[in-house]
Amino acid sequence: MDRRQLLEYVKTKYGTAPDYPWSDGNAVLRHADSRKWYGLVMEVGRDKLGLQGAGTVDALNVKCDPTLAGALRQQEGFHPAYHMNKEKWITIRLDGSAPDDQIKSLLDLSYALTEAGKRRREKQRPEGHRL
Repeated sequence: MDRRQLLEYVKTKYGTAPDYPWSDGNAVLRHADSRKWYGLVMEVGRDKLGLQGAGTVDALNVKCDPTLAGALRQQEGFHPAYHMNKEKWITIRLDGSAPDDQIKSLLDLSYALTEAGKRRREKQRPEGHRL
C-alpha cells in the first residue's frame, strides 16, 4: 500500500480528508467529530527508521495496543513510532514491506482506539444530559 492508496482507503471507509497542518506534505488523519488523530502519514528519512541507504520513505503512524505493537515491531515494515509514544503507537512503512490487509486492520484499530475516550465520556454522562 502506498500513500495514495492509503488516503483513498480512509476517504472511502471513514470519510477522512487528510489535514496538512505543516508545509512539508505530512498528513494528519483525524476523526471528523473530535478532530482527534488516528493516523499520521509522513515522509521519514530512512536513517530515522534504522534503514540502509539515503533518502526517505513514506510511513504511517497508528495507535496500537502495546502488546500487539511489540510483536509487530519484530516484522518487516514495522518500527517503533517515529515522533510518537513508542509504547502506544507504531510506524508502518508504506513501501510494500507490510501487507495491505494488515495496514488496513491497524488503521481500523487505531480509529477505534482513538474514539474510546469519547465513548467513555458518553457512558459516564447522566441519562438525557448532552453537552
